[in-house]
Amino acid sequence: MIGHTRRLLLAALLALCLATPAAAQVDAQLTQYWAVPAYYNAAATGLTDFIHISGGARLQWVGIRRAPMTFLAMADMPFKLLERRWGAGVVLQQENIGLYRSTDVYGQLSWKKKMLGGMLHVGIQPGIITQTFRADSVRTLDGDPAHTSADDAIPQTNVSGTSFDLSAGVIFTHKHFWVGISSTHLTAPTITLKQGDDEQNQYEFDVGRLYYFMAGGNIPIKNTLFELQPSVMVKTDFNAFQAEATARVRYNKFLSIGVGYRFKDAVSVMIGADYKNFFFGYSYDYATSAIRKASSGSHEAFIQYNVKLNLGDRNRNKHKSIRLM
Repeated sequence: MIGHTRRLLLAALLALCLATPAAAQVDAQLTQYWAVPAYYNAAATGLTDFIHISGGARLQWVGIRRAPMTFLAMADMPFKLLERRWGAGVVLQQENIGLYRSTDVYGQLSWKKKMLGGMLHVGIQPGIITQTFRADSVRTLDGDPAHTSADDAIPQTNVSGTSFDLSAGVIFTHKHFWVGISSTHLTAPTITLKQGDDEQNQYEFDVGRLYYFMAGGNIPIKNTLFELQPSVMVKTDFNAFQAEATARVRYNKFLSIGVGYRFKDAVSVMIGADYKNFFFGYSYDYATSAIRKASSGSHEAFIQYNVKLNLGDRNRNKHKSIRLM
């Protein structure tokens, strides 16, 4: 039964890869979204007086061949210009899903204004998406009339294409909480995949526009060294939605553990540690959907390094990361 399920799941993944034109989104599904909020919302750059450098990887649905694999590198920092605070950042991502490979490069810029006892952050994120279809990895079944090596819907050679992309968002931060909304892929680009200058054999890859709501907080437990750090994220394209909630407990600003639930998808456990200027985080997802029959789960790991900056504000923002607010 498990073998049969595996074949069905692999067939579904292959069908998604072979569809032309393809419609897809390229945002990674991160369980530790609270650790890298700027990945989903450009307004989360330069939130504190630290340079943040992050790197991580996610291996989704381990046990299923060609399941999503994401590698992510990010950096952001605050700066002052014309007596105002700004934030700047960069995002580099590579994601492999089935026979598709996405390589994305983004720049980020955010503007900040004090209001209502907190800070309003407004950000934009222009960038470039490059999609590649790896035709050299296509495998067809001998004698299968549905797919043959001469099928016009299947590229005969690797094809790729590049398109401009734009995202934007808003975040409000306060002493004990933060809340934000954003939209990625506002331009909803259609990427034309082709080999070199070949104008005859072209394929299209549609990147879907997505909308996000994120919120979180830090609640000190009186007379203890413990803090509660709840967070939520909801994403939608107005046709479907996905919601998840996370509850973490941090001890002595050093060790944190938590659990999470992604609606009709997975439950997760996570652990993190802050040591000097470093943060280490790991999470494991166990699927609650039928895909658990073919996968042993999903793994995700992050490491962050923080460098203090002096912006002349008397260290007004002492926290190393938004997750610690």
